[in-house]
Amino acid sequence: MKYLVMVQGSQADYDAMTGKPSEHSPAWSEQELQAMFAFMTEVSNDLAESGELIDAQGLTEPAQARFVSAGGDGRPVITDGPYGETKEVLAGYWLVDCESLERVTEIAARITRCPGPEGLVEPPVVIRPVQDAGGAC
Repeated sequence: MKYLVMVQGSQADYDAMTGKPSEHSPAWSEQELQAMFAFMTEVSNDLAESGELIDAQGLTEPAQARFVSAGGDGRPVITDGPYGETKEVLAGYWLVDCESLERVTEIAARITRCPGPEGLVEPPVVIRPVQDAGGAC
């Protein structure tokens, strides 16, 4: 079964990684950033070695996002990020092919142990089964 394992974040989290702390996101040091990147790389490498990894990517900050919706007149309405009304967005993901929900839950639990600065509040890791072409999970 394929699963999308998602890590969420906010613009404040991305800002904190560049040294700008906020009420909910302490500033990251260069050493803490390197530890986080090494941890994420190790998770991806282990999943590749086990044959479970399909894809893994980190995403850019919400400030670089673009929101496209349909306007009342049928024309697209385009808004550049970040979006004040959006608390958390997808920050990165792993697409994996695992034998069970229990296995992908083990992977998500490991991801929650990612190192970070003192006081960091990690959002939960979200697991979503990927619907197969037949429409059933």
